[in-house]
Amino acid sequence: MPTTRVDPLRNFRYRLEIDGIAQAGFSEVAIGETMTDAVDYREGTDAPNVRKLTGLTKYGNVTLKWGVTTSLDLYNWHKAIIAGQIASNRKQVAIVVLDETGSDVARFVVSDSWPTKYHPSDLNAKGNEVFIETLELVNEGVERVQ
Repeated sequence: MPTTRVDPLRNFRYRLEIDGIAQAGFSEVAIGETMTDAVDYREGTDAPNVRKLTGLTKYGNVTLKWGVTTSLDLYNWHKAIIAGQIASNRKQVAIVVLDETGSDVARFVVSDSWPTKYHPSDLNAKGNEVFIETLELVNEGVERVQ
């Protein structure tokens, strides 16, 4: 019985969908790790060893890097957070991985995210690299839905 070969996905074919923001291609997207704390627990009548219970789940930040364009959409999102408008500026971000044909094959949904850090790269008159902006997003959940 022949088995269907399933190749790993490539890490350079992706796109981002951000609520209400259409942004040009991102050169890099880093999804932070998800971690659930283990809590040691023991009642007085238990055997002399520790039981492990689940604690809080923590979601790492998502880092976006892209070449600077004339668009101010993502910077203005960060600026609104600085102005204290956090409740109305939480956004859902979808990181969509594509296969060789350009079809969606994996989707990571980042819930209730907002910018915590903005960094334009250094400028250098001797260089010839692309001017890169970085935006770091905190969030309340990362879930792979596809």
